[in-house]
Amino acid sequence: MRRKLRDVPAALLMLAPSLAILVIFVFYPLGRAVWLGHQSCDATGKRCHTVGWHQYIDVFKSKEFQNALGNTFTLALLTVPAGVILGIALAVLADKHLRGIGIFRTIFSSTVATSVAVASLIWFVLLQPQVGVLPDLLHNIFPVLKDPGLLRDGSTALPAVAISMTWAGLGFTFIIVTAALQSVPRELYESAYVDGAGSWRRFTNVTLPMLSPTILFVVVVTTTRAFQAYGEIDLLTQGGPNNAGRPTETITYLVYGKTSLIKNNIGLKSASAVLLFVILLLLAFVQFRSLEKRVHYGS
Repeated sequence: MRRKLRDVPAALLMLAPSLAILVIFVFYPLGRAVWLGHQSCDATGKRCHTVGWHQYIDVFKSKEFQNALGNTFTLALLTVPAGVILGIALAVLADKHLRGIGIFRTIFSSTVATSVAVASLIWFVLLQPQVGVLPDLLHNIFPVLKDPGLLRDGSTALPAVAISMTWAGLGFTFIIVTAALQSVPRELYESAYVDGAGSWRRFTNVTLPMLSPTILFVVVVTTTRAFQAYGEIDLLTQGGPNNAGRPTETITYLVYGKTSLIKNNIGLKSASAVLLFVILLLLAFVQFRSLEKRVHYGS
């Protein structure tokens, strides 16, 4: 016992740098945001006065926050399932010992090195009604590509942003799932093959159960990323198109966006940010509670 107590100062000394970083960059900003959430301040964040903690309830019930919350959930529903399914499919396809397969693995994982700005610019150019490649090729089948354009139509702007986000996130999912596939014992596949299991049964009875912890991780991470999407919205639509009904304004864009209706009210922005944190916390808890029952941790 005494020996353990003697180790406490050394342990605290080694933990001090990490604790300092957490306090400066996590706990203090979070605490200040919670405090500002019940304040009313000017545009510079000064001359604040307390308006009460009910401001959180008022913000949550507001039309602007409800619209942003609905757009955020829709964006997550459009990007997370599609991104996870496509990432797993590409990883399984590339998990072959074939000549030249490394080229395909490089192509599939290349988007992980593409920044949000570059990915958004690529899709902005592709979807431009005047000079975009996709409108020129497919405008006869999908006239909306030319007039008014996917990013300029309120009903298609959010799905268009979701396509950009899904493409940009494929590399991350592909790399994580590919790494997990390397740890699946080949003996399991051989046993299933000997038992007469076809490709689909080997995938559903061997691959998916062994990948389940990785899939849970990817689902939680990609969901969090979808709820924190900002760069894609800012570069492709700025919450619009043309701010008519704000069909692509997410909670993050409501907090930080240049065209946000609360851009000059730091109290409302802080309350919105704290509510987003609480929603993500609850969502992660629900995901772990509901999906962990189906996760197989055996080897």
